[in-house]
Amino acid sequence: MELKAVSINIPPDCNIILGQTHFIKTAEDLYEIIATTVPHAQYGIAFTEASGPCLIRTEGNNSGLTDVCVKNLQDIGAGHVFCILLKGAFPINILNQIKNCPEVCSIFCATANPVEVIVAETSSGRGITGVIDGFPPRGVETPGDKAQRKEFLRKIGYKL
Repeated sequence: MELKAVSINIPPDCNIILGQTHFIKTAEDLYEIIATTVPHAQYGIAFTEASGPCLIRTEGNNSGLTDVCVKNLQDIGAGHVFCILLKGAFPINILNQIKNCPEVCSIFCATANPVEVIVAETSSGRGITGVIDGFPPRGVETPGDKAQRKEFLRKIGYKL
């Protein structure tokens, strides 16, 4: 078995949701979830089949984001993986709906941070073993940091 780290492309002002799923209808179902939950968002979706023709299936309303999803999944090279790139919305807006989608098995990450995917490769193929999301901790928040965090949350509409 060989382990590889694959850097993921996340365009500026975008968030990514990367997960595992198991059914050919995934792309359509994820499209419907996003379109009905955050209709103003721009997004691309790609999903890799793991049997039959083993194609990368796509949906979305932004072809540029869809193309980046496809490239990310080509670089990962594992089956039954989906990639969503969102612009103008946050993963928190759709994450519960995606987790409740019957064919979604798990979510590896939902972030705007830099992401590396740890891929295991055997003679049978590739699979995602985990992700590296963002950067290591640099310290513990101070009371001033906590006040800034709460102010930021208020600015974006959260009641604390």
